[in-house]
Amino acid sequence: MKPNRIIRISGFPLWKKALILLLLTSMGIPVAGSEEKMPNTLIWDTISPFGDVVDLRNRTNWKPVPSDLLTLESNPFIAFSDPGYYGREYTFNGDAVVENEHLTVVFRSNTGRAIIYSKTDSNSKKLEFAPLELKDKPAVITHYTILQNTGDQAALEVTFSGEGKSLTAVIAFDKAGIVDIKPDRHMKGISLISPIAHGIVPNFIGDDLIYSPGDYASMNILCIPTENLFVGLIEGQNDMLVVTWPEGKQQMKLALGGNQQESPPFDSIDFDNDGKSLYLAILSSPGIWHEEELKPTYLEKEVTIEWKRPFRAKWITQLSEGRVQTTYTFREAKDKIWRGVIGHYIYPVWFSSDRASYYLSKKIPPRGQSIIYFLERKDTPEAVLAPVDILRATLGRQTCDVILDLPGRKLRTHHRRGAEGVRRACTCGCTEAIQAVFDAGQEVQKKEYVEGAVDDMVFFVTQHMGRIGEYQAFARDMVEFLDQARESASELKLFLDRMEAIVQEIPEEYQSKQELIMSLEYTDELAQQTKALTQKKQPGNLKAYEDLSMKWRRMGGAQDDLVAQCHRIARKLLQQAGYGCTSSPKAVEIAQQIITRCKKCLRNADGYEIWTDY
Repeated sequence: MKPNRIIRISGFPLWKKALILLLLTSMGIPVAGSEEKMPNTLIWDTISPFGDVVDLRNRTNWKPVPSDLLTLESNPFIAFSDPGYYGREYTFNGDAVVENEHLTVVFRSNTGRAIIYSKTDSNSKKLEFAPLELKDKPAVITHYTILQNTGDQAALEVTFSGEGKSLTAVIAFDKAGIVDIKPDRHMKGISLISPIAHGIVPNFIGDDLIYSPGDYASMNILCIPTENLFVGLIEGQNDMLVVTWPEGKQQMKLALGGNQQESPPFDSIDFDNDGKSLYLAILSSPGIWHEEELKPTYLEKEVTIEWKRPFRAKWITQLSEGRVQTTYTFREAKDKIWRGVIGHYIYPVWFSSDRASYYLSKKIPPRGQSIIYFLERKDTPEAVLAPVDILRATLGRQTCDVILDLPGRKLRTHHRRGAEGVRRACTCGCTEAIQAVFDAGQEVQKKEYVEGAVDDMVFFVTQHMGRIGEYQAFARDMVEFLDQARESASELKLFLDRMEAIVQEIPEEYQSKQELIMSLEYTDELAQQTKALTQKKQPGNLKAYEDLSMKWRRMGGAQDDLVAQCHRIARKLLQQAGYGCTSSPKAVEIAQQIITRCKKCLRNADGYEIWTDY
């Protein structure tokens, strides 16, 4: 059998190599020279505009626009050193198409929209975008200008026209699959049209805000807070839309169309860009997110579902815990946990051979839906991009670090002496350690040990009391802010009243436990009385210590619970501000300030709080 003939493509211009390579490899013909560097990003001219249907497979007449060469239509082999040709623009005869290994973007001139297809699923469009002013109006694309076409990067200046307006945007592409849309000063907004099943506003201090269309069935437009990062979970559970933008006065809205589905998705993200760039990327992989209905039959039962993680990452979901939605990171194995407010329980989510498992109890009941997704890397393959990677690539490390706030996610310590102190540096842990000394009758011999453990307890209580004080100050400042907001936004009285009712739960919790949490002066008294028992061996020492131990525990337990309840209330306030502001941009403006204040207070949580970054 004769070997297949090998065709060589060495010596051709780069753009022609790309065209020949695409044609021959599609026919299964081996090509020598294909190991040479090909363009990562190609611009195509379809020669004639698309009709009613966009068929990306039929490229018979498509023409690649030369990269790194003068774009001469008549003869690409002319010597390019002739200055007489400099400045001559390429003229598109059909529609422009930009393609790289991640996506294909079709600029449809007869509809005035750009359509994004993922290379993992080129048969269905993932997103369209157009000027917001022309979203629901007849429009066309009247002009393209190539600003950059290097093989790695491409940029087009595109003019959209309709309703007597001509609106221009510079749309740039890189080999990572990120699209940069930079509108001119006349373009007031950008509409991203895609079936969004759930919209996520990430909060790395506090819980993410998850917007689901079914929760807003009576509304057509949702105004939502903007946090420089938005993630849209696209219908089908195989694609995530990541949108980022720089600091400014941007406004974002989620639009619900007239879709007659039982649970229709959001049909667009309408973005008032404030004259600044908008960056977007489509992350695609089978099962890149999942929606699981938490059925009543899941109660008190280990349930492993069919969904499997497509790759390793920091996969998270939200469950109902302590009367508030709480973020959980999926662990690698089944485990038990203790948290303030609800005590001991089986950690509710983990992976069993890459399949998601749940154990839901009366403390964390099966209620609503569990939306599984990821934002950050964790043992993630290098080739897989996470939303945070897009954030860092588009806004820079400095801005990204502020948003992620890794220092603010670190728990404050209870350990006065670090690893040298009592292992469980809390009132119950320290009293247990001291109890063992008194049970053995060694309180005098181990005087220094007991005194060290007492000092550890005092430090623990002092930390708790300081944290409680922070929450009290937070509540006072928030009430003052809400009072001021009522003066400038009287039309939002109901919203502001709801926010204040939540804030007031913090001083109410304090009042209900005030007799138990005591004071630092009381703590000092207990410390002195406990240390005094180590001065001399006496028959009543054990009984006296047991009485003091109960007082330590009662005080510490009340403080543990109060700290956890305050944390729960602050997180509840953050969530309800984000979900309750959807009626107007003014409400969003106030909610954004509430969220910012909540996040500031929630930084460096106490270990006895229910924090989100398990």
